[in-house]
Amino acid sequence: MLKKILFWLPRIVAALILLQTLYFKFTAAAESVYIFSTLGMEPWGRIGTGVVELFAGVFLLVPRLSLYGAILTVGVMCGAIASHLTKLGIVVQDDGGYLFFLALVTTACAAIVLYQERSGLFRLLKKFN
Repeated sequence: MLKKILFWLPRIVAALILLQTLYFKFTAAAESVYIFSTLGMEPWGRIGTGVVELFAGVFLLVPRLSLYGAILTVGVMCGAIASHLTKLGIVVQDDGGYLFFLALVTTACAAIVLYQERSGLFRLLKKFN
């Protein structure tokens, strides 16, 4: 039972965070528009990021695709973290650092999935050598 919980928990947490933020990206919520305008990527960066996060979130919940979901998630979240550290700041529009915190949690969960799927990751990396 514990093994199943440890298998699913990081996938579900990361997927929930990714999928719940889609509403704000796809409806052009003011905070999302502000973020992507600040980054010089509005609207296509917001929409494109949302599409990638949609795939990542779904892939994380499908065991045979979770490696790919984790790879996508780490990539997108590294971009989000870098954006916070360079252009946006930790606190965005008085959110108390909430979006930055969610990016860190999502990255950590995806890193756990990558570790859990490391044999598949190593096989994938060998294809590129």
